[in-house]
Amino acid sequence: MLEKTFEPKAAEPRIYAQWEESGLFAPRAAKPTDGAADAYSIVIPPPNVTGSLHIGHALNNTLQDILARYHRMKGKAVLWLPGTDHAGIATQMVVERKLAAEGNIGRRDMGRDAFIEKVWEWKAESGGTIVRQLRRLGSSCDWSRERFTLDEGLNAAVRKVFVQLHKDGLIYRDKRLVNWDPHFQTAISDLEVEQKEVDGAYWHFAYRLSDGVTYQHPITFDEDGKATEFETRDFIVVATTRPETMLGDTGVAVHPEDERYKGLVGRFVTLPITGRRIPIVADDYADPTKGSGAVKITPAHDFNDFGVGKRAGLEALNVMDAFGRITAADTPDVPAEYEGMDRFAARKAIVARAEEEGWLREIEKTKHMVPHGDRSGVVIEPWMTDQWYVDAKVMAQPALKAVEDGATVFEPKSYEKIYFEWLRNIEPWCISRQLWWGHRIPAWYGPNGEIYVAETEEDAREQALSDYDSEVVLTQDEDVLDTWFSSALWPFSTMGWPEKTEDLERFYPTSDLVTAADIIFFWVARMMMMGIHFMDGEVPFKRVIINGLVRDEKGQKMSKSKGNVIDPLNIIDELGADPLRFTMAILSGTRDIKLSKQRIEGYRNFGTKLWNAARFSQMNEARRVEGFDPATVQQTINRWIRGELTKAERQVSDAIEGGRFDDAAGALYRFIWNVFCDWYLELAKPVFNGADEAAKAETRAMTAWTIDQTLKLLHPVMPYITEELWAELGKEGPARNGLLMGETWPVLPDAFVDASAEAEIGWLVDLIGEIRALRAEMNVPPSAKPPLAFVAPDAATGERIARHRDLILTLGRVSEVAVAEAAPAGAVTFVSGGATVALSLAGIIDLAAERARLEKEIAAFDSDIGHVNKKLGNPNFVSRAAPEVVDEQRAKLAEAEEGKARLQAALKRLESL
Repeated sequence: MLEKTFEPKAAEPRIYAQWEESGLFAPRAAKPTDGAADAYSIVIPPPNVTGSLHIGHALNNTLQDILARYHRMKGKAVLWLPGTDHAGIATQMVVERKLAAEGNIGRRDMGRDAFIEKVWEWKAESGGTIVRQLRRLGSSCDWSRERFTLDEGLNAAVRKVFVQLHKDGLIYRDKRLVNWDPHFQTAISDLEVEQKEVDGAYWHFAYRLSDGVTYQHPITFDEDGKATEFETRDFIVVATTRPETMLGDTGVAVHPEDERYKGLVGRFVTLPITGRRIPIVADDYADPTKGSGAVKITPAHDFNDFGVGKRAGLEALNVMDAFGRITAADTPDVPAEYEGMDRFAARKAIVARAEEEGWLREIEKTKHMVPHGDRSGVVIEPWMTDQWYVDAKVMAQPALKAVEDGATVFEPKSYEKIYFEWLRNIEPWCISRQLWWGHRIPAWYGPNGEIYVAETEEDAREQALSDYDSEVVLTQDEDVLDTWFSSALWPFSTMGWPEKTEDLERFYPTSDLVTAADIIFFWVARMMMMGIHFMDGEVPFKRVIINGLVRDEKGQKMSKSKGNVIDPLNIIDELGADPLRFTMAILSGTRDIKLSKQRIEGYRNFGTKLWNAARFSQMNEARRVEGFDPATVQQTINRWIRGELTKAERQVSDAIEGGRFDDAAGALYRFIWNVFCDWYLELAKPVFNGADEAAKAETRAMTAWTIDQTLKLLHPVMPYITEELWAELGKEGPARNGLLMGETWPVLPDAFVDASAEAEIGWLVDLIGEIRALRAEMNVPPSAKPPLAFVAPDAATGERIARHRDLILTLGRVSEVAVAEAAPAGAVTFVSGGATVALSLAGIIDLAAERARLEKEIAAFDSDIGHVNKKLGNPNFVSRAAPEVVDEQRAKLAEAEEGKARLQAALKRLESL
């Protein structure tokens, strides 16, 4: 007999160990008859080696595991390939902090080789944390194939790709603007930049026009916006939130259609402090409606200005060093007093000087977004520096066409728009990072600055011999590659490329990729570019399934500062992995998943419901029977549940195939809770307790068979409890063949759906449901058993009444089931299955008190409806409130209106008595 409850804390480690020992995580052996459709592959989005399982990982890996387990049970050779990312900047930061905490010298004093050795030591000790945590979630990855983006095989692939792209002219070195982190002394990607709202200001500076030029500037306007009064000015006003960058200004931009400044285009201003003469240029970037309409242009320190500078031919002058300090290295006209000054100290000094000299016209306080390094927390500086780049524009074209032509599809399809938008407006991809931990760039420099790109230093030396008569000292580039570069090769490099391996032949391209929307550009698009380029035009995956973002129950982003973070490991410790997985699946159909611990607890109850149903079946001797054939059952309830199970199997299969995990979980929930537990087992009780031995034996066997099929259907979503039930229930009846994980997915024939049984039991279920709903509406005490009468039923209904009288009495909690020519006095009527049914309530409920209760509750709903309508009718509330707050109010209104309508119907029934 099953224990009273399932204890996940004890069971899950034991079950996971059985799965691993079974070898089922690895793809099954190839068969001579296998074709492309017999393989299913998926690569895990590699989590950072520094990471710990968070709720986003729990969602993403649950969905992947559902797919892997489902296709494995469908008989396919399944490869779910796991691994971790070396996470350059994050890992380097973790190890540097660890060394500092232990009192060690810094990495620069330690030297590169010694530091790298320390990082590998850290990885050996602590780098497997998230992999162990993924196991706790139940992830059925093939751990024997686990990869690391910095392992030797991937290192070889990265070097080969870099060298080949360089040969193809698609990797080159250039001086461009990057996101520069002054703390870590490296360029970082846009994804590593966090925009923070800060208190700041627009400082309005007056730049004096050169050569004695003046112009007429409008100062007053009529109602139509036409200038009516002008003043003569010998200056132009610009505004900036970063005064320190003015030292690098090389132009002022105005809109070409701005009448105020048309006559100044081609003229010059004299830059304060430096005395630099800089031109006024026309460019659409300048917005006539913002500020003065004139914009200072600092090409070397602003991404938009960089574009203006290129279009206008303006010089790009670096006025900061790698630490964010002012430098005159590019600009000798910067006064010596600013040399070496921190950028924020320089800001204060420049503003003070502007005020003192009279060219500060206004300080406009504002809140604005400022980019910060997500790891360092310091303000990011757009900075001109020499870096390595990929010609992403060229590589993006085949990746665009592949999605346009349907070679790769997105689910939901709406995410294709993000993909297209990024790739159609793509900029060169900066792939070098000024770090030590990562794939070192395979480029060597000769004594005269020549660059030799090669897979090995030996190859570079051979190249150098073409420039030198004898061997010379070559110096390898100090930089490493952007982590996303190696991740872009993940689908094929992890399967052994550049070697022609069996895995590549069998499992590439992969079937699905499950990932989040925020890395469609950073990862998905780049994998498409690299995969198509290096795998003979084949896309790396056929379908991209985008999962949503997990938020708290109010729709707010989870953060430690808000205290609203749900830790999946704590949930697994307390409730088990299965409730968390089921919750992730059933809520996965929205872009923003509103999660609360209460929701997860609710789905733990779902698992408990199934466990109790299995115990109930055991108590009633429902055991598996050798040779049992569900096609031969005779009892109506058994033919009915067979059909309901068949429909559930279709719904679950179709939903998983389509990547609609919420629909799959919803279908499972409805079948298990609402159909099997609430109705079938209730309908089976009289049979179990009856005297018809043949019906009893058939129903016991059918119950056991249905539970077995149900466990198979639920297993991909809730693997632990289903595996435990499979083992425990297998102790009786025919011996099991092995683990549930290795079982075949049920594919039930259409003939299992029996229309007559469905109609018969459907009639009974609807009738009992109507009776229960009416009792609830009318506040009938649970202990009361009012009489029920069918009013002039037809012959078919009469036969059904006779067949199911005992069930109607028991499940409807009524004292009698009668047939009458007219509804009895004091009865409330309703229609069920085409028949009029009367439930006599006179003397059972206090009509006056019930009427007063309903009217009071209706009034309460009216009050709620009025209050919410007032909010939603306020344009200020709708426009200013957070979207999730507005949605919450709309949902509250719909709920109140539905509740009111239900009570009004009950009141109307009451008034008819």
